Amino acid sequence: MRSAVHLETPPAQSCALEVEGGERQTIGGGTPLFTIVFANARLKEQALTGDLYSTALAYVQGEIEVSGDLFAAVRFFSARARRGWRQTYHVLLARLAPWSLEAWWQSRCRAADNVRRHYDRSNEFYRLFLDRGMTYSCAYFRDPDWGIDEAQQAKLDHILRKLDLQLGDRFLDIGCGWGALVEMAARRGALSTGCTLSRAQYELARDRLAGMAECGQVLEADYRDLAGQWDKIASVGMFEHVGRRRLGGYFRKVHELLSSRGLFLNHGLVRPQTVREGPESLFLRRMVFPGTELPHLGELIRAGEEAGFEVLDLENLRPHYALTCRAWVSNLLRNAEACERHAGRETHRTWLLYLAACAVQFETGQTDVYQLLLARRSTPLPRRLTRDYMYGG
Repeated sequence: MRSAVHLETPPAQSCALEVEGGERQTIGGGTPLFTIVFANARLKEQALTGDLYSTALAYVQGEIEVSGDLFAAVRFFSARARRGWRQTYHVLLARLAPWSLEAWWQSRCRAADNVRRHYDRSNEFYRLFLDRGMTYSCAYFRDPDWGIDEAQQAKLDHILRKLDLQLGDRFLDIGCGWGALVEMAARRGALSTGCTLSRAQYELARDRLAGMAECGQVLEADYRDLAGQWDKIASVGMFEHVGRRRLGGYFRKVHELLSSRGLFLNHGLVRPQTVREGPESLFLRRMVFPGTELPHLGELIRAGEEAGFEVLDLENLRPHYALTCRAWVSNLLRNAEACERHAGRETHRTWLLYLAACAVQFETGQTDVYQLLLARRSTPLPRRLTRDYMYGG
């Protein structure tokens, strides 16, 4: 029997610190797990006194180099976060974000611009670190030794099992990415539609569904502009772009799109109630996901219930996302030269740092990822009495 995947923080390990042209300093005993080289002594002092945001920018700009275990290096810097004036300033900026104009109101143009700034960098760049199906969300590892391709296929299957997808069902994937889930649902006999705001994703998804016009299509559209009804709806890694104050409208729109006897699976990131915004949130919004905002689980469930849903199933996939991010970082490192050619050096380094930091946050319980299976509360349905259908062979 395989052992469980352990996510607790490991004990402090040895590392080496260098300044270009200067002396080498070793912290801890034994062989260093990683070596950090700083462009100058000022950067070293800034990093070691806990200014996480400035340190992250210096890494992206190539002023800090890390060789060896990048995940251990992220833990090293995180453990040294201090409340100096720079750190305090960046914490305040992060915590003021919920009071920004965009947190209260977001136009369709702004939503599309935010999505395109992240996803339209280069399809080839994403192809170099994602799985063969280009699925950019938490994979599902029935075995921790699985590769990312097998785990992502298992995730897509897991979602469709939870939705109890049947032949002839009308299926909608909100924020469909490059179309992997839409394609799988169509191949299983569902009348499948996906929507995305990313032009690059739309074009690739359209091409992969070109021979399936009768049962699969993708739209370049905002989910708020969709009309019609679907029997099964999935939203995977999308609602993080919605914003906490717009969750009510999000769930009400999905409720409108869902048939009276339908099922809705919502999959996405959630911030634990005890975790507050910090410099990592500021880095994520400015450098990776503009406009993103993570709700607490209670806020998510409350918004869904107030829109008329009831929760049928809830699953936390946090260990799975830690493994997923580690697999993506491994691919980014292995394909570094090609990634930089397609997306640029700073984008490659930004994604390396962001995904390594995400892996550490999932491992240490700073971020969760939940799948909620929902149905209209007002409609009496013949319910499955067990979860056997979700996990059967």
